[in-house]
Order: sequence, then structure tokens, then C-alpha cells
Amino acid sequence: MKAASFTFQSSDGTKIFAMKWLPEDPQKPRAAVQIAHGYAEHIGRYDAFAGKLAEAGIVVYGNDHRGHGKTNGNVGEAICFADEAGFDKVVADMRMLTEIIQSENPAIPVFLFGHSMGSMLTRRYIQLYGDNLAGAILSGSGVFSNGLLKLGTVVAASEIKRNGRPHPSRLLDKLVFQNFNRGFKPARTELDWLSRDPTEVDKFLADPLRGKIGSAGYFQDFFSGLLAMNNAVNIQSIPKDLPLHFISGTADPVGGKAGKGIVQTCKAYQQAGLQDVSYKLYEGARHELLKETNKDAVTQDVIEWVFARLESL
Repeated sequence: MKAASFTFQSSDGTKIFAMKWLPEDPQKPRAAVQIAHGYAEHIGRYDAFAGKLAEAGIVVYGNDHRGHGKTNGNVGEAICFADEAGFDKVVADMRMLTEIIQSENPAIPVFLFGHSMGSMLTRRYIQLYGDNLAGAILSGSGVFSNGLLKLGTVVAASEIKRNGRPHPSRLLDKLVFQNFNRGFKPARTELDWLSRDPTEVDKFLADPLRGKIGSAGYFQDFFSGLLAMNNAVNIQSIPKDLPLHFISGTADPVGGKAGKGIVQTCKAYQQAGLQDVSYKLYEGARHELLKETNKDAVTQDVIEWVFARLESL
């Protein structure tokens, strides 16, 4: 496996940090997987996962989203996508990376893997650019009430009016994340909900590239993006033959109790006419499946799902 980093420029001039992992075999890879990482993390955390995919003959790409990792020009400050319309700008960045993948690897299918926030970005991506993908894998996703999202946009607008878009919003951070750790008492850390593996939790807590808190502008963009993701007309724009596969732990608070939110989400896509929607729930696993005690099994399942879709192309 060969790993390399590079940058590309977005449509508005933002420099985006990205990585790629290439199989050792010089023959043409069988497929490409593009990774969209989650909130407050960065693409470097996917090195082990990408390496396993590369060993299986899959070329892997991913970028640090705006306000995250090495794309973030204000390390240590609150996470912020952009001055306005940040959610769709991040999705557009992802589309630019897809174009890079396609230009460097012509004629091979591209799959999109999105985790947590990245899964929400992916669910918006497939509404706008789904025709360019062979499938999408959604990790750590869930159901989001339009009523709560609208309330969130109102609170975010109030925070912005009072303190400005870049200001860290401890109120919204608490409202979004305060309940996630409640099911894991007595909690050793504030992030026990991420994984059963304490080593992985500690590594993330100590990660110098970890984002600490979202800005008021970030939360406004995020809630607005999820409302667009939930919009029934937008969902109808997803290609009906695009394969979607949801993966979640039964103890992931984002996916709902015992994964009920994942099942509900899959049913909604099936009712919208999508022909190949599936899910797999991992018993006892928490939010970060790729950092869980069963991560090797999860990775192998992802590889097998991709290869099964290749056979149908």
C-alpha cells in the first residue's frame, strides 16, 4: 500500500487537504472508495481502514473537510465550514475530489463511504451527484426530526446575531451531544459513546488535529444541510438504482436505540423507490465502527459489499 497527500483548490479558492492510498499491485484497481469523515475528525484517522481496502485492490481517497484537520486554516478555533452555505460547499468539495479520482482512475467505479457527519454529507451528495457513483456506504448515520432541525436553525441564528458566525457555540454543542454519553455510565471519558475500545477513545482525545467545538455558523449550516437532506423532493432526485448500505452499532446513540433509526431511514429510502437499500447492525458496537473492537469484521464486510456490487455492474 502506498499513501500520499495532496491538496486541491475548491471553486471558491479554499485549499483542501486530501490523501490517497494506492494498492501495491500496479494493475488497475478494481474500484475506488472515497471517504467523507465525521465531525471534529480528519482523514488521517482512516489510514488503517484505507490500507485494508488497498490490500484488497481498492484505491482510496479522502479529504479533510473545511474547518477540519489540515484543511483548517485556524487550528484551535471553533469548527466552521464557510462564511455562508457551508454544508453544500463541503459537498461540492467532495464532488471535486470525485472528479480527481475519476481523472486519475478512468473507467473504474467510485463508491462513497461517509461516517457520521460524513454520512449526512453523503446523503446530500447522492441527491446532487448520485449519477456519478456506483454506490454509497453510510456509517454512523441516523434519523433527524425536521422540527428539531428547524428549532436548531433558530437557536443558531440567535447565537450568530449575538456573537457572530465564528464564535464557538457551547449551547448548541451541549444540545446536540449532551445525551450521547448517558447510556455508558459510569463513563470514563466524555467520549465513551464513540467506541468500546478505550485505547481508540484516548487516541482521539489526544489527537492534535481533533476539532474541539462547533461554531454557531457551523451548526446553522449543519442543521440547514440536514433539512435539505430530509426534503422529500431532494430524496426523489437520488438515482433509483444507486445501491445504499447502512452500517451501525446497536449501541450507537446516533442510530437510535438498537439501530431503530437506521431501520427507519432505510425504509424511507425504499419507500422513495430506491431499489437496493440494505443495512447491517453490529451488536454492542458504538458510534465509530472503524475504531471498534470488531473493526476488522466491519472492514471485511465493507470490502465484500463493494465487490458484490461490482459483480452487478
